[in-house]
Amino acid sequence: MIYLILLLMSFSLTYFIKNYAIKKSLVAVINERSSHTTPTPHGGGIAIAVTWFIGLYYLYLTNEIETTFFYALLVGIVISVVSFFDDIYELSAKFRLIVQCIVAILGISIIGGLDSIELGFFSIENKFITSIFAFLLIVWFINLYNFLDGINGYAGSEAVFLSLAGFILFSGGHFLVLAVSALGFLFWNYNKAKIFMGDVGSTLLGYNISIFTLYYANIESSNLWIWMILFGVFLFDATITLLRRKLNNENVSQAHKKHAYQRLNQSGWSHLKVTNYSIGLNIVLFFIVYFISNVFLALLVTIILLGFIIKFVENKKKF
Repeated sequence: MIYLILLLMSFSLTYFIKNYAIKKSLVAVINERSSHTTPTPHGGGIAIAVTWFIGLYYLYLTNEIETTFFYALLVGIVISVVSFFDDIYELSAKFRLIVQCIVAILGISIIGGLDSIELGFFSIENKFITSIFAFLLIVWFINLYNFLDGINGYAGSEAVFLSLAGFILFSGGHFLVLAVSALGFLFWNYNKAKIFMGDVGSTLLGYNISIFTLYYANIESSNLWIWMILFGVFLFDATITLLRRKLNNENVSQAHKKHAYQRLNQSGWSHLKVTNYSIGLNIVLFFIVYFISNVFLALLVTIILLGFIIKFVENKKKF
């Protein structure tokens, strides 16, 4: 029953935020990075954040979530609040990065860092190295999720997929809370978006996925790579795009439209088609994780598959 209540809460909040934004003319500005041509209300991620934290607190009160995990996820309030003001006032990139670093340090400290990084033939257990890796992972996940929130339904459907995949593989009410929080918003954003998520939603989702990754990696080291595979569509696209832009001596902090999903859209694919195909690809990644017991073989298969996808996108629209 609680999950149905949270779903309706997210759905209703998104509706009211949409109407309020229209009334106050709070619409997303069309710029060179935009994949949209029509000014649309933003801030729908507020509904995701409010629903998520209410649901998270419910799980804490009913002892359905481990305490340190709860507090590590609760740190996401900081990134949500700062991103909310960023959506309104466009805070400086330097200030946002400082906040992200503080949030990463808090999250790592609460969750106890990352115990080890399993690399097949050996593992890295040096706390300094694993902590640096965990820090970079959190900051990168926050930013890449924000980068890939650009077309209708894309970021929301990714959140729903990762939540449901996490629930199937690991169980836990926190996954269902995040799924319904994103799903209520997704109704208004999926096709011909009535409202956008905004940074308040995308940065929180990126932070949550990073904490999920670290928390479950500490339970079983191979889980680190399972989450990398599940997050592969976003992770691969954002990382490869960043590296290619860096190699091209481009200003990586400058707005651009070179991500795979953006180039598919430029090639003539609709937002709906790109999002639906990404959902299909995510399902394939889940099957890879579910049916291939050797996580490193699964990772190899995933890299090869995503490499072919990038090649396909390159044929549709050059980088």
